[in-house]
Amino acid sequence: MEKEVSLELTPTWAVVTVMVVMVSLGFFFQGSLKQLAKWLDRTKRKALLSALDKIKEELMVFGLLSLLMGHWIAFVAKICVESSTSSSKFYPCVVKKNNLTPGNHVLSRVKYPNDSFVKELVHTQKNEYCPEGHESFVSHESLEQLHRLMFVLGLTHVSYSFIAIALAMIKIYSWRTWENQAKTMALQSVLGSPEAAFDETRQLSTFIFHHTSHPWSQHRVLVWLLCFSRQFWSSINQADYFALRLGFISKHQLPLTYDFHNYILRSMEEEFRDIVGISVPLWIYGICCIFLNFHGTDLYFWLSFLPAILILLIGTKLHRVVVKLAVEIMNSFPWMRNHQLNLRDDLFWLGKPRLLLWLIQFISFQVSEAKTLYKVFVTES
Repeated sequence: MEKEVSLELTPTWAVVTVMVVMVSLGFFFQGSLKQLAKWLDRTKRKALLSALDKIKEELMVFGLLSLLMGHWIAFVAKICVESSTSSSKFYPCVVKKNNLTPGNHVLSRVKYPNDSFVKELVHTQKNEYCPEGHESFVSHESLEQLHRLMFVLGLTHVSYSFIAIALAMIKIYSWRTWENQAKTMALQSVLGSPEAAFDETRQLSTFIFHHTSHPWSQHRVLVWLLCFSRQFWSSINQADYFALRLGFISKHQLPLTYDFHNYILRSMEEEFRDIVGISVPLWIYGICCIFLNFHGTDLYFWLSFLPAILILLIGTKLHRVVVKLAVEIMNSFPWMRNHQLNLRDDLFWLGKPRLLLWLIQFISFQVSEAKTLYKVFVTES
């Protein structure tokens, strides 16, 4: 005997409690963003303030999409098309023919008490507004999943953006002690101290030895394997920082007391401002991925490897740039009197360093999208 699905009434106090909690969280989040914007404006971090504005715009777009989806679900689900126009081979999963009848589907869903009354009502009454031989252009449940996709994607992408900037700032601030040491040696060098010049030469020698001591460092092919392996166990050290600082100062003819650490912070903030948010090409890419993710392609299974592959490629390329700079200094004669690193754009792919920023933005979006689709679709299947 088929069980009846009943709609349980909710006490008024429970509804009011949920509303109070949601409104409180909303005001707390708004106040936190407002205080953060004031602090960024007070500390004159215009790049991060612009990045925060872009994050607010992104949240506003996702909020608008969520609002529209919430009100248009009932209308879009009533758009009927002929059953012959929808092909099962474009479904994201396998369709079992023995479960397509409304009665069987309702009986199978009644066994699970966690399913909502709305889903039961849609499945049992979906033929009331579609004539025989027709079906909904988009099912009510698919629109609900798309609604949740927009919400979770926005939340995940914004969270990843905050985590990325926090980790980057923690890493860069750890280099502050090296900058202070470099400034101290620069002041001693200006005063004519021989120990400062010796320390500077020793740091440059350490940088060259660290990146050129391996036999593969000057091989055209094997150096890529060396750089690929080094990114797992070798990070930037004090000698690397001193050498890159000296090369930047020499390239731009700046005083030795120039605050290179502050320049790195400003550059990081400006780059974060450029890569935060979801651009139109990324939206087009996300829509195409959802469209092409039908049964049999396993598209998102293969795309899940893409961020890891790109991160390894970027790490390998950055190590390759540093090794090439060290090799160029070593091959110059006499290198002891040629401290200037030949910093240039053609060290990067296509001579465009900003291509790496675009790849980092793509990685952030791809990870957020893959994690969101897993939460929304896979966990509910």
